[in-house]
Amino acid sequence: MPRAKTRVPSRERRKNILKAAKGFYGRRKSNIRLAIDAVAHAGQYAYAHRRDKKGDFRSLWITRLNAAVREFGINYSQFINLLNKADLKLNRKVLADLAVNDPAAFAAIVNKVKG
Repeated sequence: MPRAKTRVPSRERRKNILKAAKGFYGRRKSNIRLAIDAVAHAGQYAYAHRRDKKGDFRSLWITRLNAAVREFGINYSQFINLLNKADLKLNRKVLADLAVNDPAAFAAIVNKVKG
């Protein structure tokens, strides 16, 4: 009788797939054939959306900045233009964080840029 060498590794592969499919809906979390496809697609979506996340956060920061600078009578594009002319090197992430968490510091930046 030949020696069977794939029992433990194949069980490990199945266990890893089912562990990755934990939380999926219906038989996709418990049926190995369905779980393999579901995990493969989930990996593709995760790969693509890790790249999308960068743009999503930039959009969020821009929206927050636009809302914050409108209280000072200018809009986002004018603010960024004035910021570049004033040679202030602050990125949108830092500016949006200041606008939300430290309005006084953000107001000082806007007034410095406007004045």
